[in-house]
Amino acid sequence: MNIRGRNKVTPEFNFASMTDIVFLLLIFFMIASTLVTTNAIDIILPTASGKTENKKTTAVSIKADLTYYIDQKRVGESVLESQLISAMATQESPTIVLRAEKSVPVENVVKVMDIANRNKFKVILAVKPN
Repeated sequence: MNIRGRNKVTPEFNFASMTDIVFLLLIFFMIASTLVTTNAIDIILPTASGKTENKKTTAVSIKADLTYYIDQKRVGESVLESQLISAMATQESPTIVLRAEKSVPVENVVKVMDIANRNKFKVILAVKPN
């Protein structure tokens, strides 16, 4: 008389579902990585040696057609100071990264630096490394 049970537990593991999950994650990260964009406006920076530290900063960009941007938001020249003050109000040590194209006149760059000086903001001039 054979009294063994019919339900045998096999010690094998099926990896088919695990590979499906790995491929789905791979596809997700490949698609997500192509959607990542830099948080900057495309401008041609002057070249110099040096390095900019990556801290919590606000970027002010000046394009060749003399349009001003705070981070990626376009602002007018007349409201630049008030917009900068409101953007920097929450920062402990307010720092501006000034990104100006090569062809921007010095007067426009100095205007942003003057605003920063009046309001005690630190200014870092962004350049393209050599």
